[in-house]
Amino acid sequence: ASTSARQIFADLGAQLTVIGETPDGLNINLNVGSTHPEALQEVVKESGSAIGLAFDGDSDRLIAVDENGDIVDGDKIMYIIGKYLSEKGQLAQNTIVTTVMSNLGFHKALNREGINKAVTAVGDRYVVEEMRKSGYNLGGEQSGHVILMDYNTTGDGQLSAVQLTKIMKETGKSLSELAAEVTIYPQKLVNIRVENVMKEKAMEVPAIKAIIEKMEEEMAGNGRILVRPSGTEPLLRVMAEAPTTEEVDYYVDTITDVVRAEIGID
Repeated sequence: ASTSARQIFADLGAQLTVIGETPDGLNINLNVGSTHPEALQEVVKESGSAIGLAFDGDSDRLIAVDENGDIVDGDKIMYIIGKYLSEKGQLAQNTIVTTVMSNLGFHKALNREGINKAVTAVGDRYVVEEMRKSGYNLGGEQSGHVILMDYNTTGDGQLSAVQLTKIMKETGKSLSELAAEVTIYPQKLVNIRVENVMKEKAMEVPAIKAIIEKMEEEMAGNGRILVRPSGTEPLLRVMAEAPTTEEVDYYVDTITDVVRAEIGID
C-alpha cells in the first residue's frame, strides 16, 4: 500500500493526504495502518477529509475512518458493500460470509435488509473456503479483511477502499451516513489462560454449559455470548455483546468466574 495507494487514488482524482508511506524495512504497521488507526483519525479531522483509509502492511485489510474521525470497521464495510450489491442484484445468493466474531449489530442490520449470512470460524481462510464452496462473492472479517470474489480470491484493502469510495460517490452519502445503518453493540472479550488439554474439555463442564445457557436466556435475543477455545494458544475466549457496557461486563464476568472456579484457576 505504501507504494500503490497514493497512485491508485490520485489516478481516480482524489485530493490526498498520505501518512505512513516511508517504509524502512522495520517500521511495518508501526503506529499506523489498520491496526493503529489513531494517527489517521486525527489527520482526517484536522484536514477535513471525507474519508480515511488505513491498510495493514501487506494491504489485505482495510479499516476506514469517517469524516468525523470515527472508525468504520470490517463489519460496517461489509454491510455497506453488501447492501449496495444486493440492491443491484449483484450479491451472489444475496449472502455475506462472515465469522463468529462479527458484531450482533451487523447481523441485525443484515436481517433488516433481508440479506442472508453464512458464518464461519475465525480466520479469513475459513471465509474464503466457504465462499468457494458455496459460490458466494462477498465475505470478510470485523478486522478489515474483505474478500470480493468477483475480483480477487483474497482480501485486498485497496480494492475494498475503491469499492467503498465508489459507493459514497454514487449514493451521495457521507461515510458516517452509510455506516450509521449498523449499530455496533458493546463487546467485551476476556482470554482465560488454560492448559491446552483443558480447552476443549472446559466446554463440556456442566456448570460452564449451564451458566452460558442462563446468560443467553437472560439476554432474550438482545445480546450474544461466544465461548470458544483458541485455535493457536492455550486460551479459552469469553466474549459477550449487549446493548450496554454494564450488561456486557455482567455477562462476561459471571461466565469467567464460573470458568475459573470449575477448572481451578485462581
